[in-house]
Amino acid sequence: MEESAGEGQSIEARAALLLQLRRAGVRDLAIMRAFETTPRALFAPYRFRDLSARDMSLPIGCGQTMPAAADLARRLEALRIEPHHRVLEVGTGSGFGAAVLSRLAREVVTIERYETLAIEARQRLAEVGRANVEVLFGDGLAANETRGYFDRIILHMSFHEPPHSVLAALTPGGSALFGRIQAPAEEGERPLARLCLSHRAGDAIWTDSDLGPSRLGASLAGRAKAL
Repeated sequence: MEESAGEGQSIEARAALLLQLRRAGVRDLAIMRAFETTPRALFAPYRFRDLSARDMSLPIGCGQTMPAAADLARRLEALRIEPHHRVLEVGTGSGFGAAVLSRLAREVVTIERYETLAIEARQRLAEVGRANVEVLFGDGLAANETRGYFDRIILHMSFHEPPHSVLAALTPGGSALFGRIQAPAEEGERPLARLCLSHRAGDAIWTDSDLGPSRLGASLAGRAKAL
């Protein structure tokens, strides 16, 4: 059957995005397929949909942003998500990250502190038929809201200290990804953020890996009182 013009543009846009991911060094085929089958334009605000095929961050409301595609892909690649995994995402945003995760994992629980974003993400995920994703409005940094234990955790934010209340929800053998804020080397310099992969080898055995510079913003605790 012949494609409509709109469908053709969509396929062309996704192909262009995949090419940009490859140029950025993303090699995991499962992640590439997850991006290929997830329409990024649907998760972008209408006025920015023409930019959704570009590897760039986009504003989404409530002062938040949709991360650049390559940044998200590299984070997911570092987590090494398997099809049987249960994944927790803190910071739902537009819902695009959860949609990609739903193609990689058995189950995804994603928590957003802004109710407006949580509602919109839930609607978009339903529209693309991602039934293995649960979207929650709440404080993703509160231990009582993590809904059980997880094989992988991704937090789209940076911390001065590891988020122990969330890391406690990792199963032994599980890994979590988040940003770590480092004190500046000299007075007057801005603090630097590094991407950290924390692995739980046993009940009380943890190993951390520094994955390089991070663009993740500082964490905010609690539910937003407005929006």
